[in-house]
Parts: sequence; structure tokens; C-alpha cells
Amino acid sequence: MKKLQGKAAFVTGASRGIGAGIAEELAAQGADVVISYWSSADQAAQVVAAIREAGGKSEAIRADAGDAAAVRAAVLSAHELLGRLDILVNNAGVFERVPLHESTDEQFDRVMAVNLRGAYVAIKEAVPLMSKGGRIINLTSTFGSRVPAPGLGLYATSKFALAGMTRALARDLAPLGITVNAIQPGPIATDMNRDVGSHARLMSMMTALGHYGSPADVAKAAAFLASDDSAYITGATLNVDGGFET
Repeated sequence: MKKLQGKAAFVTGASRGIGAGIAEELAAQGADVVISYWSSADQAAQVVAAIREAGGKSEAIRADAGDAAAVRAAVLSAHELLGRLDILVNNAGVFERVPLHESTDEQFDRVMAVNLRGAYVAIKEAVPLMSKGGRIINLTSTFGSRVPAPGLGLYATSKFALAGMTRALARDLAPLGITVNAIQPGPIATDMNRDVGSHARLMSMMTALGHYGSPADVAKAAAFLASDDSAYITGATLNVDGGFET
């Protein structure tokens, strides 16, 4: 029996990278999975196809994570497509590197809309659709616990807030039997964060294990938090960072 057999999951921002890895791992563990994407339709289709070819059920929904109405509609659509909703993974995010005091109001609003408000809206819409045993997983970042370099203020602010919201919701939703946890990835090799070049070498040196992780490393952590094995864990932040935060 697979750990997530009979479960239904919605993963936001899952057309590539960490989100795609999570969607595919949840499906491999038996869950039916709906993903959302914004600009990468071809890649989203590839994720859906990979899940289906492996025998799973999957659909993709185009939705801007920074548009509250679109997020609400996507959650409802995922529930309608799957017939239930047990797992919500808030992975969608954007990154702007700019000194905080030089950022524009538009940059601030966009980062907060996608990285923080998008998760907030998705959770509000999903909770009434979940039953006891529901799982909410938010993707934060090592930049959500410290800011190791200039120019990370917008992103870090959104991730610090998401980490705090995770802990608050763990308290609020515990009476409903729904757990809320965060995964804090460190250096993970994706198309947008390649593990080559001088910056990557520096980041690797800052980890205890000496190398980048893969989306699969984060995905396995997500599958654990989505399963019954994590029933007594809520309000926690699980670092998947190779010891970057050690």
C-alpha cells in the first residue's frame, strides 16, 4: 500500500523544479495530483504526462498565484477534478533581487502577492474542503530564517512571513485535525538555480554536505509531511538544505 493511496493533492507552481518534483513524488506515493502553473504550459503538460504514464491521475490548471481570484478558482477546480482535497502544497513563488530600500511598490506588491498572499488565499479556500487528516505544506526558504547577503530583502520578507503564518495556522487548524508545516529548502539544483559556476561553488561550500540538493530531496520530505507518518508534526519547519543552516 502506497503511503498516499486514495489521497488528493493540489500543488501550486508545479510546472518545473521543486514543484514538479513534489507533484511527481506525491503521485508516485499514490495520490491523485492537480498542479497549477502560470507561464510554462508545455512543462506543466510534461509533468501531467509523466504522472499519467506512471499510472497516476493528474491535471493542470493555469492560474496566476498573485491573483487572489485565480487562486480561489484553482483550489475549487482542483477539488472538483479530484472529488476531494487532502493535501495542499503552496510552492508557487517569485524572486526579485534588489536592495529593499530601492525596490518599487510594484515589486513589493508582486512578491508578497505570489509568495505570501497566494498561499494565504489557497489555504483559506482549501480548509473548508478538507477533512480531519488534511495536510498543508508551505515552501519557505533558508532566506526565510536569515538573510546572508544584500538584495534579498523582498524575498526574505515574504518567506519570513510565510514561516510565521505556518506556525500560526498550525494552532488555528489543529482543532480541525489539519496539520500545517513548512519545508525550508537550501541550495537545490533547478533550471533557475543551477549548481555550476562560482556562485554555486560558494553555496556548496556553505553546506555541511558540500553539494547542492535535488528537487527529489525536497519532494521526499513533502511526501513524508503529506503522509500519516507525520501525524504528530505540525507548526514545524523541515530544513532540506544539506546543512546550510547548521
